[in-house]
Amino acid sequence: MQLLDTINNIDKIKSKLSKLAIYNYWDLALHIPLRYEDLTKVYPIQEAQIGQQVMVEGKIIGHEITHKRQKQLLVRIDDGSAIITLMFFHFYPNYASQYTIGKTIRAHGEIKADFFGNKTIIHPKVQTVKEDSKLSNTFTPIYPTTNGLANSAIIKLVEDLFNLNIIPELLPEAIIQQYKLMRLEPALLTLHKLTPQQFNSHIHEKALQRLKFDELIAQQLLMQNIYAKKHNNNAPVLKSTHNLIVKLLAKLPFALTNAQKKVLHEILHDMAQPQQMNRLLQGDVGSGKTIVATISALATLENGYQAVIMAPTEILAEQHYLKITQLLDEMGINVVWLSGSQTAKQKREAIAACGDGSADLIIGTHAVFQKNVEFKQLGLVVIDEQHRFGVEQRLALVNKGSADLHPHQLMMSATPIPRSLAMSYYADLDVSSIDELPAGRTPIQTMLINNSRRHEVIKFVREHASLGHQAYWVCPLIEESEKLELENALNTFDELSSQLAPIKVGLVHGKMKSKEKADIMADFVANWTQVLVATTVIEVGVDVPNASIIVIEHSERMGLAQLHQLRGRVGRGNNASQCILLYDNQQLSETAKQRLKVISTSTDGFEIARQDLLIRGPGELLGQRQSGIPALRFANLEADLEILQQAKIIAQSLAKNYPMHAKQLVELWFYQKQIYAGI
Repeated sequence: MQLLDTINNIDKIKSKLSKLAIYNYWDLALHIPLRYEDLTKVYPIQEAQIGQQVMVEGKIIGHEITHKRQKQLLVRIDDGSAIITLMFFHFYPNYASQYTIGKTIRAHGEIKADFFGNKTIIHPKVQTVKEDSKLSNTFTPIYPTTNGLANSAIIKLVEDLFNLNIIPELLPEAIIQQYKLMRLEPALLTLHKLTPQQFNSHIHEKALQRLKFDELIAQQLLMQNIYAKKHNNNAPVLKSTHNLIVKLLAKLPFALTNAQKKVLHEILHDMAQPQQMNRLLQGDVGSGKTIVATISALATLENGYQAVIMAPTEILAEQHYLKITQLLDEMGINVVWLSGSQTAKQKREAIAACGDGSADLIIGTHAVFQKNVEFKQLGLVVIDEQHRFGVEQRLALVNKGSADLHPHQLMMSATPIPRSLAMSYYADLDVSSIDELPAGRTPIQTMLINNSRRHEVIKFVREHASLGHQAYWVCPLIEESEKLELENALNTFDELSSQLAPIKVGLVHGKMKSKEKADIMADFVANWTQVLVATTVIEVGVDVPNASIIVIEHSERMGLAQLHQLRGRVGRGNNASQCILLYDNQQLSETAKQRLKVISTSTDGFEIARQDLLIRGPGELLGQRQSGIPALRFANLEADLEILQQAKIIAQSLAKNYPMHAKQLVELWFYQKQIYAGI
């Protein structure tokens, strides 16, 4: 990449530019203004409206320093139509001497009204009017900047850049004509040196659209390249004989939904190919992903290969182990449990079974990808709640296959991914969606209740517990402190134990030993405990059909996905279910209000995920998957979904018909980003 070595003294400001991620001419070209100031027109003071950002011009008719409340410099100017006062609160002692009576000045800023309704501008930008003073014919760009680097310095750099004429055209003429796009250099020049005429005719919007096109095309090219690399890995051909699968289906007390059958067809088809499957299985809370994963594992076992199911928490992993062991009982399958909480002897035995092949299906936590764990013939890796694992952790498990055959990979998520996110950041994966809930699931009523009515909620829980129903009471993370989270849970446990007596209350939290947590959960499953106070360790995987109430404290502090996951702990049985979201009105930000409105009006995980994307943007939703995948600077996935769809088609065309254009696009947009080919 060509550096800006033609600009004087560039070495002196390189370090400052680097703080703005500007390392070369392309970075500078994409350093688009935050906003613009209109210094192209002088407004008559009389016509300037309150709230407008405008420039006025007039003669100074008076100035004074006052000491009301705080020291102020007041300068009054008159343009013949009206008088306006310029107010300065921070100024040097000699500042007033610059404002001599009769001098003509221009002042730019927001028009405000003082206590008496008179027009004022507080701390305006001021310039002296001389005979040769001309108005600018373009808006003045205001750039993101840093300490020691003035806005005027960036303006000068940008002017020098466009004088070099080195901005390349990145798209073929045929595509520019087909999609009626602006050419790249005029588009960039428009955004840096916007004129009033361009603004009024919305040309700046077409200029920004061109950048969005290029950015999304480059991202699609990048993801398609990663997809091709991933799906080029050799893998075992696992054609199901259906022997074990038929036995399992005959034992099930329910029929698979059409959505489950559809995704199973997609998964089993992929596993029967000699290339590695990389598929994401997404489905709402309770949609039946576990049974799909189990059937996929059986197809692996039918071919003499081992399968692994990994979950992010011990509670969830153990739920899978207990449920799947029960499903596969009397089928001659050796299901092995592997977790960090096991004794040294238990771990040695489990690891030995993995290595000698006597373990058919291995279920566990992060322990399954540790260095000392080896597999005889690994055919399938299932990663539940995949967004909770980092890139390196997922690769560590997938790389446990043989040197010449990679295991097929099935990732699962109960946090549905909006279509736009799946098309962009998950474009390297094939996506299967279970968009149908099993029959018999009861709807969940979601109620927002102010914490001041907490006593009413406790009474409500007591009444339902007395009828034999069960309830969760969730105490979330407080101020990112495990100590405070634990303290809050303990206090709530004491409070409810006292106020609900003789109803039995249990407590489970992340600091407990695994056996202790397992015993408490077993008591709750058996209905020996009617109310369970818990931290968010019960967020995923816990399945207690008799639990019909969940109370979530400080719901205003929690994300939409987490609230939806927690709500999914109820509504699994025949009883009508309620989710009560307690909130603190004093802690309720505008964003929190938006989240609570969405969660209280929708139970559709896909719609909730879409709203979450609108509220938070893609960064937080991507979680650890973000590693190595460049973030978007100009495009908005939801607002620009139509451009994204077109970009996907254009990227395929470029890769096939214009490979040099494709290469240059990716290099210019993402050259300095670290790309993981194995994400």
